[in-house]
Amino acid sequence: MLIRNITLALVALVFTSTLPARLLGQASGSTVRDLGHDLPVPRAVAAAKTGPIVLDGRLDEQTWSAAAPITEFVQFDPDEGKPASERTEVRILYGDDALYIGARMFDRTPSAIHSRLVRRDADMQSDYFQVVIDAFHDHLGRAFFQVNPAGSKFDALGIGASNPDDSWDGIWEAATRIDSLGWVAEMRVPYSQLRFSRDPNQVWGLQIRRFIHRRNEESMWSFWHKNESGGPARFGHLDGVKIASVPRHLEVLPYVVTRSKHVRPVSGRDPFNDGSLQNARAGADLKYSVTSNLQLSATLNPDFGQVEVDPAVVNLSQYETFFQEKRPFFVEGAGVFGFGSFSCYFCSNVSSIESFYSRRIGRAPSGLDLAYDRGQFVDAPDNSTIVGAAKLTGRTKGGYTLGLMDAYTRSERASVFDTLTARSSSLVVEPSANYFVGRLKRDYLNGNLVVGAIGTSLVRSLDSTYSTRMTRHAELAGIDMLYTFKQRRYSIMSQMALSNVAGDTTVIASLQRSPARYLQRPDRSPGAYDPTATSLQGFAGYARVAKDGGDFNWEAAVNTRTVGYEVNDMAFLRNADYYWMSANVLKSWNKPTRWYRNMATILGTQQQFDYDGDRIDRQFHSWLSGRTLNFWNWSAFIIHRPWSLDDKQLRGGPVSARPGSEYVQAHINTDSRKALSFGFFPGYSWNFEGGWGFFPSLSADFRPKSNVLLSFGPSYSTSTAVQQYVTSVEDPAVAPEFAGRRYVMSGLDQRVLSLDTRMNWTFTPVMTFELFVQPFIASGHYFNFKEFDRARSTDKSIYGRDKGTISAVNLSGTGRVAAYTIDPDGAGPAGAFTIDNPDFNTRSLRGNAVFRWEYRPGSTLFLVWTQSRATDAPTGVGDFRFTRDREELFAARPDNIFLVKVNYWLAR
Repeated sequence: MLIRNITLALVALVFTSTLPARLLGQASGSTVRDLGHDLPVPRAVAAAKTGPIVLDGRLDEQTWSAAAPITEFVQFDPDEGKPASERTEVRILYGDDALYIGARMFDRTPSAIHSRLVRRDADMQSDYFQVVIDAFHDHLGRAFFQVNPAGSKFDALGIGASNPDDSWDGIWEAATRIDSLGWVAEMRVPYSQLRFSRDPNQVWGLQIRRFIHRRNEESMWSFWHKNESGGPARFGHLDGVKIASVPRHLEVLPYVVTRSKHVRPVSGRDPFNDGSLQNARAGADLKYSVTSNLQLSATLNPDFGQVEVDPAVVNLSQYETFFQEKRPFFVEGAGVFGFGSFSCYFCSNVSSIESFYSRRIGRAPSGLDLAYDRGQFVDAPDNSTIVGAAKLTGRTKGGYTLGLMDAYTRSERASVFDTLTARSSSLVVEPSANYFVGRLKRDYLNGNLVVGAIGTSLVRSLDSTYSTRMTRHAELAGIDMLYTFKQRRYSIMSQMALSNVAGDTTVIASLQRSPARYLQRPDRSPGAYDPTATSLQGFAGYARVAKDGGDFNWEAAVNTRTVGYEVNDMAFLRNADYYWMSANVLKSWNKPTRWYRNMATILGTQQQFDYDGDRIDRQFHSWLSGRTLNFWNWSAFIIHRPWSLDDKQLRGGPVSARPGSEYVQAHINTDSRKALSFGFFPGYSWNFEGGWGFFPSLSADFRPKSNVLLSFGPSYSTSTAVQQYVTSVEDPAVAPEFAGRRYVMSGLDQRVLSLDTRMNWTFTPVMTFELFVQPFIASGHYFNFKEFDRARSTDKSIYGRDKGTISAVNLSGTGRVAAYTIDPDGAGPAGAFTIDNPDFNTRSLRGNAVFRWEYRPGSTLFLVWTQSRATDAPTGVGDFRFTRDREELFAARPDNIFLVKVNYWLAR
């Protein structure tokens, strides 16, 4: 049976784009009469609204009596399968332009109802009522509408098979009220916020949930067990909705913003910065319903000043730091463009297929080094300006989920002042570029089979300067498939992608030497590195077969990137040149006992090879988690890694080796329903050469009032590494396997302390104040400078002890070490060399405060204050002293930015 299903899935992946729908069953966009469920589902009927409704949380209008109430709810938690402990009645009406939902949540002790006022889309930690609508009834899409007794709202939208997007802020209304019988919720959801077919007689998928906070009870209308696959395929049916016509909907959101920037100048002679700068700008966002299911979104001259700042990090690797996308235009609807879905019960150091990373659009200018080469003072933009961007997303009645996006960034220039010549000049620091991504998916077999494709493209306008620094164009094309069967208990997932980049030989050669592949390694296969190439092509693939439903599950997966796979112009790629495989088994216990409410364990393994056949990773792991009777959650896992090779550690040098290691981590979370709750996450690692690390972190949520949340996230790490890369120097006397370069390693004592602090103060459901502050202190001391004795080995010799000599070069009059002079073989033929002292001590404080007021539906006022402080210790200081570092951090002069932004929602 499994072989048959695998064969069917592979055939579908290749041929479904050309086969007529009748050969695979109708596409999931058909009406309910063409759709089936593997298991029976409940049915509800909406009634016509016959009179006016005032949203006041009372349900006292006569028209509500026309709708038959939905009353049958079953517990999902804590007593799975039992009737809900409190009665719920839900009535649904349809009008000319909106759906109306009225819910009466009976409660025998109304005074015990938990209600918290929180910002939109935040974790409510209270009672709530939720409606989920699959209006297209494709067994894939979901629109969430949730409200709590205080009137706080949550919503999310998932189109087709895309993941629900909680950044979507639909325009809908809700009113709530607590009374002597419990509490009431009234909702009005305009049809313009939903995606559905043009059939005047609608049949929608529907799920309704109620959560009683004090009991930690979740009850649902269309029930499935915890060990079953749920989601839209198991939703009930909502019949009776009649929509004569849906007019096309237009929303325009113009904005204006003023900014006052107070950044300390590098010098009093800086002609571009006197410490204070004010400016203003304007732009607009637009949304237009091309059809009832396709929406065009566009932005002109967007401003993202209200976005939270990125946290501080210490990155000692050769790889770029990844930051989450936070800009609203790119976050909203991002799930439609998602490709390379990745799933595993337990895995590490692996990623989904890299295809699109929206933070590449509007990135920081790449040519600032050219500007500073020309002059001491530079006035350059922080980011490339996005002149305009547009995206078309939605769903067709033929079962296609579509996402198209295009963005254009203009050429950016910097002004440069040279103090030696007293002349000003201007030069390009980022060329103009056009970014495109297209995503298409189609589903068959009632949503059990989804096949799709993606294409991305980047085109730059390059002059002679940038043609040797950047690729001229880059493309990616991929296909993917997800097939579920046997009531969705089994799944087969597969993706493939091809990449291409083209440019000058200098650019392509640098990509071949980049950390993703290091094709210049002296021990690589002959011909791997081609300095004359003008393009680079590669392949990425992923496949997973799994049993996902039941108390005992399993999975097996493979994942690969060929050496030429390169997508960093449009995506975020750390590693190519590998093939990876993994297998896990999972056992869960979901029936409560006198010891626990639920528990699960995983056993598994994974390993990874590069395309030269070297095993660069292997691990064995076990994981255990559970929930106690008092609703505390806990988990623990251990990873064992035996000795393995490392083809990236020497950053272009020959393959080296890593010692075997162990890693253990645990976490425990107290009951989040309490006013004060904690999470503790200790981790410890060690290897078989004496390296170790301890990584404890803590999270604490304190709710002094129902509308105030204080969150603290202190974390500390202390570690000693034994194989930290420092640098490489030319040396013809080195062993031939190192190809004329000596690779200097060291031990490293590192300490990092940070405290993520947040405050959310909600004045009303539409008025909030948010504060984020992160003090950050890090230090690193390098010691025992050494080198590998041979390739493919962990054997090393320490300079000054096992071989050669090392001497410190002190800064005059300070006693601090500025550099080290190393003679690797004493009186031998190798020459001495000097390296700067790499010790560091860095401190930073980043934060912003945002006041947000939705003064009318869809229209918002933002008041934003962003502050940053940073200071580094003098050369040669790599110790960690909390009192000193804290005092110097807060003594540093801050940079401040103040912003006022207002937008106004217009719709028809």
